[in-house]
Amino acid sequence: MKFLLISTTLFFMAITLLWSGSGFAAGTQYNMRVDGLACPFCAYGIEKKFIKTEGVDSVDIDLQKGLVIVKTHEGKTFKEEKLKEIINDSGFTMKSVTEKNL
Repeated sequence: MKFLLISTTLFFMAITLLWSGSGFAAGTQYNMRVDGLACPFCAYGIEKKFIKTEGVDSVDIDLQKGLVIVKTHEGKTFKEEKLKEIINDSGFTMKSVTEKNL
C-alpha cells in the first residue's frame, strides 16, 4: 500500500514537472504593423505564408490595428528583412516591427 502511494505521488510529480517545463521553452514574438489589412481574407494570406515558415509557432492578426503578431520556437529568430519579404510576398507592406523575447 505504501509503495502504491509513493509510486502515484512520484508519477504525478513527474507529470507536473514535464507539463510546467514547457513554459520555460520560449521563443520570440514579432509585432508587425502592416498597411492594407482590411478583411479576414487578407489576414489569411499572411497567416498562410508565416505558418509555412520554419520555426513559426503561431500567427495572430488584429485587423483593426493592422497588426500581425508572430511567435517563434525557442531559439528561432528572424531578421527584419526576412519578415518584410514574407509580408511583401503576401501582397502587403510592413511599416514597422518590434521584437520581444518570450
